[in-house]
Amino acid sequence: MAFRLRDFRPEDLERVIYINRTCLPENYSSYFFMSVHKNFPDLFLVAEEDGEIVGYIMCRVERGFLHRWSGKAPKGHVISIAVLPEHRRKGIATALLKEALARMSERYGAGECYLEVRVSNTPAISLYRKLGFEETKVVPHYYLDGEDAYIMTKVLERDNP
Repeated sequence: MAFRLRDFRPEDLERVIYINRTCLPENYSSYFFMSVHKNFPDLFLVAEEDGEIVGYIMCRVERGFLHRWSGKAPKGHVISIAVLPEHRRKGIATALLKEALARMSERYGAGECYLEVRVSNTPAISLYRKLGFEETKVVPHYYLDGEDAYIMTKVLERDNP
């Protein structure tokens, strides 16, 4: 494995924003990135290859007000994941996603994870299916350009005995 995963650090912000803007039509403000980092520092990861950040995943865990009484576990949410085009097909996105899912389950007790993906993004949908996500809903006109999104969900297995 020529890449390594590590936690995002504030000094990585400029590079992560570059990757986000290079790879995705949905862009976030630096404030949003830092807000997610502040609240869920262990769910914001980067992938480095030869000392350079080439991908990232940014997630959060949502704890609804009723979770405490309903018996439902918190839900993980993959907000954004991206790998620079020249570094794709090396297992980086798979590694980022697997690590984030494990952390959601182990550290936050999340019982499920969900994400939004463009219905036209076949490579991403294929990756998510490979890791056990299923399309559970279509959200019409979800994206600013009018494209629909799939909501894809995955039940998280707890490895704890």
